[in-house]
Amino acid sequence: MNAVEAVVAARRRGAVRARSVSLLLFLAIVVVFGASLAVGDFPVPIGDLPGLLFGDGVGRAAYVVTELRLPRAVTGLLVGVAFGTAGALFQRLLRNPLASPDVIGVTQGASAAAVVAIVLFGAAGPVVSAAALAGALLTGAAIYVLSRRGGVHGYRLVLVGVGIGAMLTSVVSYLMTWADVTLAQQALIWLTGNLNARTWDHAGPLAAALVVLVPAALLLSRALTGLQLGDETAAGLGLHVERSRLALLVVAVALAAFATAAAGPISFVAFVANPIATRLVGGARAGLVPAALTGALVVLLGDFAAQHLLGGQLPVGVVTGAVGAPYLLWLLATANRAGRV
Repeated sequence: MNAVEAVVAARRRGAVRARSVSLLLFLAIVVVFGASLAVGDFPVPIGDLPGLLFGDGVGRAAYVVTELRLPRAVTGLLVGVAFGTAGALFQRLLRNPLASPDVIGVTQGASAAAVVAIVLFGAAGPVVSAAALAGALLTGAAIYVLSRRGGVHGYRLVLVGVGIGAMLTSVVSYLMTWADVTLAQQALIWLTGNLNARTWDHAGPLAAALVVLVPAALLLSRALTGLQLGDETAAGLGLHVERSRLALLVVAVALAAFATAAAGPISFVAFVANPIATRLVGGARAGLVPAALTGALVVLLGDFAAQHLLGGQLPVGVVTGAVGAPYLLWLLATANRAGRV
């Protein structure tokens, strides 16, 4: 077997493994999704779920499943897909494992805008979500503009994002200490990231956004392989480097923005989804689909644990933060030993 045949065979094995992992992740999502609909203070038999979901059920069980639990589970699923895809785009495009929207300032922008809306204007519901969406998009644009000098480079964008994120975090801290106790409590609940009281008003706009953004991400991801080789190599392969990078960044920021607007800044989902998917697939080119499915599974599992396994009705962000923070410390420690930071 010559070198070309070996490369082709390796890619074929990688593609088969990626599809197998994606199928297993999908089945796990189905199981956890079903459990989130069935388990609770009012238990519903798993066998009754198909009838309830497709309109054959009536009464209290139908109301609990279709009006209370289903919008929450669907929102969690969509938020996980959005965060997982956004994290994979950021990390692969910038070639930096720290480059996720909750590290480089995008979600901090959404948080600052949402807290301003809550504390200064007494906003609630869709207005807070709209403010968070606008804040994330504006922050992403500011990070890109400030890091663009001489071409956007991964390390520069990460550093600029971390700086802007720290500034916005200080704004949030000031507003939280200055605000009325009731408003500060509302803001704190939103800042934790949770799926409590999610309705179709939260899931609908996110679903509509994903219908556009996920296919765009899959289409644009074809340029990621060339961009990961470096700007000069990518340009030599015929890629429009800055145009492709800007398009990928816009899609990634938009995914993170819509997800944060729907459920708050659920921490570390975007950060850990791509590394987990990469380890499951067994290679650096895991593709966006395993990362998206991993993000969805992380959110659904985190919310299920927060609601039923930890002795209280906790926000999902508490669980994902508890999982993601040690991974961040481990990543920094191993990178430091390797001399990369």
